[in-house]
Amino acid sequence: MPARTSWIPYALIAPSVVFLSALFLVPLVQTVWLSFSAGEGLSLENYQRMAGDLNFALAIKNTFLLTLVVVPLQVVLALGMATMVTKLDKGRDLVLWVLTIPLGISDLAAGLAWLALLQNTGYLNSALYALGLIQGPTGWLSQETPVALFFAIVLAELWRATAIVLVILIAGLQLIPKEFAEAAEIFGAKPWTRFTRITLPLLKPSLQSALILRTVLAFEVFAVVYALGGRNFPVLAGEAYVWQNDNQNYGVAAAYAVLIMAISLAATALYLRVMRTRPEQLP
Repeated sequence: MPARTSWIPYALIAPSVVFLSALFLVPLVQTVWLSFSAGEGLSLENYQRMAGDLNFALAIKNTFLLTLVVVPLQVVLALGMATMVTKLDKGRDLVLWVLTIPLGISDLAAGLAWLALLQNTGYLNSALYALGLIQGPTGWLSQETPVALFFAIVLAELWRATAIVLVILIAGLQLIPKEFAEAAEIFGAKPWTRFTRITLPLLKPSLQSALILRTVLAFEVFAVVYALGGRNFPVLAGEAYVWQNDNQNYGVAAAYAVLIMAISLAATALYLRVMRTRPEQLP
């Protein structure tokens, strides 16, 4: 019987393999090929033009700075919210539903919502003016206010994407047997000790998945940044968009895309290495 049914797993995953090959691998190979295509042969011309781009260094700096600030904050916030939700006896589903509402909103819609709040004639300025705290409309999202613009983007990203980390961590917390914490409590372990010595180590696989997912998505951030800051806050994905649509140079746009992919792969490899979990450490 095992010999006759050995083909079944391969048949079950075959549609997924075909789907990924058609919609992921083929465009990936085409993009890499396009990034090295210039003139009649292969060269590094597109990468040289990308590196010589006026906004290249600033886009690198902004993308990494945004990732380094947003991802740790999202993990801490999501960990706190997940711990709170799992301890609720009543209304857990309602609280979880409210916290995950941003998951149903597109990136661009989230950016436009925060633009309506923070622009010169937005709700924030109107409220501050009504309270007498400002004399007139104040620009929070202009090139002259880079710090305010950066924190506006951070707030929008925290609101929009923390729910993704929250869902992953709640799933991980529910996999941890309650007997571990109960046994530690019997032996006198304090709540913080139980959290740091039991919950966090057993939650490491979920944290690893959440960090990989959010870091990769943070390197690809575009719609929220474009809605709030436009070209005032260059990021790598935004520069790829500009080179493809405004400059009509698909080779340099592909070079930006390949660079984002390389950075994402490097970050993923780092997480897999640093947060490696042995089978005996799984809950």
